[in-house]
Amino acid sequence: MTLKKIKLSNIAVFVNFNLELSDGINIIIGENGSGKTIFLKSIYDTCHDKKQDVLDNKYIRKHNDNTDCVPNIFIEYQMENGKIESCWLMENGQKLCVNETNDVLYIPVMEMLSHSKGLISLYEKYDLPFENVQIDIIQNAQLPETRKPADFEKKLLDIISNVIGGEVVYENEKFLVRKKDGFKIDFEMEAEGFRKFALLWKLIRNGLLQPGSILLWDEPETNINPELLPTLADILLELQRNHIQIILATHSYNLAKYFELKKGKNDHILFHSFQRNENKICAESSTVFGNITANKLIQADEKLLDLAYTKGMTD
Repeated sequence: MTLKKIKLSNIAVFVNFNLELSDGINIIIGENGSGKTIFLKSIYDTCHDKKQDVLDNKYIRKHNDNTDCVPNIFIEYQMENGKIESCWLMENGQKLCVNETNDVLYIPVMEMLSHSKGLISLYEKYDLPFENVQIDIIQNAQLPETRKPADFEKKLLDIISNVIGGEVVYENEKFLVRKKDGFKIDFEMEAEGFRKFALLWKLIRNGLLQPGSILLWDEPETNINPELLPTLADILLELQRNHIQIILATHSYNLAKYFELKKGKNDHILFHSFQRNENKICAESSTVFGNITANKLIQADEKLLDLAYTKGMTD
């Protein structure tokens, strides 16, 4: 299935927010505090975590007297047979079960696999300062590998293996990168940019990114050298071509632009700019990155070019 439309009410910065999504790749941009991360977490928490009866209370907006507003989350989705369905994920604060959205992954900004040893058992016993998305990604990476990767999975595993110089193994409650010469490196000793690719390698190898899956990724460009951004775009485009819906938030002009330049005629990409309007968040969407009028990434890039031009004229 794919998510088609999301409506959020009284959740964090979202008073009454609507967004229509592409069934391919959705790229969310916007200034700090515009709700990009909360949007992703709201989808994940309500689609994936059936253990809680309501969304985490810290996300719910407050009235002036500090009492909770009534949060609502509405979803419209398309089934594999093309049929459009709609339902409330959360209605009047009560979370409802939606079994069709189980195949959803969230990759947080913070790299977590280097912290995996013993963390799950400690988290279950003690009140540790970690969120469910950070714990869940470790548990997903710890799952056993599938017997045989599909053709598109093997293609992507080979690309990522060339980036990190090997593959990811899980031994003695620790993740390691086994290089092509057999040498093993503890995950925490690997370059942090490579760890992002290594995590994606493990999720693909574990069979968690299948047709019909949904991948939510917050700032995938973090700690990745800019020269690897086109490779990252290629990988995500290939996942999209195999019917995996992707919703990512980014502050990288280069990454967003690579998607626009590399997409084929059959690829589905939609850019969304989150922006404040009279203390409310609204969104502007376009299939063309440069057509978004409130484009903070392009504006920041233009300021840098102006500064370089001015500096060059005065030197």
